[in-house]
Amino acid sequence: MQAVSRRLGHQYIKQSPAISSLYPLSDRYYGGENPRYQSTLTTKGVGHLVRKGTGGRSSVSGIVATVFGATGFLGRYLVQQLAKMGSQVLVPFRGSEDSQRHLKLMGDLGQIVPMKFDPRDENSIKAVMAKANVVINLIGREYETRNYSFEEVNHHMAEQLAMIAKEHGGIMRFIQVSCLGASPSSSSRMLRSKAAAEEAVLRELPEATVMKPAGMIGTEDRILNTWAHFVKKYSFLPLIGDGSTKIQPVYVVDVASAIVAALKDDGTSMGKVYELGGPDIFTVHELTELMYDVIREWPRYVKIPFPIAKAIAMPREILLKKVPFPLPTPTIFNLDLIEALSTDTLVSENALTFVDLGISPHKLKGYPVEFLIQFRKGGPQYGSTVSEKVTPQPWS
Repeated sequence: MQAVSRRLGHQYIKQSPAISSLYPLSDRYYGGENPRYQSTLTTKGVGHLVRKGTGGRSSVSGIVATVFGATGFLGRYLVQQLAKMGSQVLVPFRGSEDSQRHLKLMGDLGQIVPMKFDPRDENSIKAVMAKANVVINLIGREYETRNYSFEEVNHHMAEQLAMIAKEHGGIMRFIQVSCLGASPSSSSRMLRSKAAAEEAVLRELPEATVMKPAGMIGTEDRILNTWAHFVKKYSFLPLIGDGSTKIQPVYVVDVASAIVAALKDDGTSMGKVYELGGPDIFTVHELTELMYDVIREWPRYVKIPFPIAKAIAMPREILLKKVPFPLPTPTIFNLDLIEALSTDTLVSENALTFVDLGISPHKLKGYPVEFLIQFRKGGPQYGSTVSEKVTPQPWS
């Protein structure tokens, strides 16, 4: 009986390349000749993906995505959305082994694959892209370091990824994440380098999709968190200019949803540029008021004119490459962000937006900024927004 069971089981074992030379098993049950298991991936454009399951994390979406910059702010939300629909996500990282540890929990067993790579080594980039059919580039930096300039990080790396993806031949979708306001004529070097990256990617891959999100808000953001940290430490907030610059901040989860929606469409998003801004337009002063309202403290500002703010930020830019040690990471007084704040950053009138991807972005007031309650000095239940805003009436 056992011998019969072994013989029957032997027929249904998937043939392994490692043992095929020793045990030439039939592959008619799991091999390519079975239509159920044949791959229908196309080498160019958007083809029908082989999908199995109900669409959850244990399903197979057919997407094998290499997400460059996955260990960053937007990356964790994008990896989570890709993984929960059954995609395999290859996570290139160059830092500590712990930098990608939190991502492995987001997908089913073996679906999140961390891979060490060197962004300056072409062979290492090819290795992490070898098995992928989707490439998403989230790499970007809003300040320079001694080792990496804006041009190298924001422009040349994106161009190199596009060139390698073009040579690959099997990359069905390439998505480049830029930022709203990127323009060759911007006074900010960061925004100019982002615009150059968009141009380079679309030159190499005309079918690529470019996403241009506004400043992103979320639990790990570098806008509201930075302001709240400064307020808790110094009891006031520097307001660059008079705070009248208009911005259109967006919830980070909506940006991740937009990228996934572009991957799941029928190819209509290929070769297009989307500007992703939130549903509400704020001035910088109004956004700081929202931050103060959530942390339940009285607003205290020190208005700093743009020339003075640039003068405060300038020494780091001058000394960056001249001193033999790394300089502190700039936060509020970041020269390029100050340059970016000198003009309004809004979604263009005729641009493709969330609506064209079938997404309704969240308003910031409410859940997207609830993470700021951690900065309340008396705990999450401290204070009352209404009572703190109302001046008590004098005794009569």
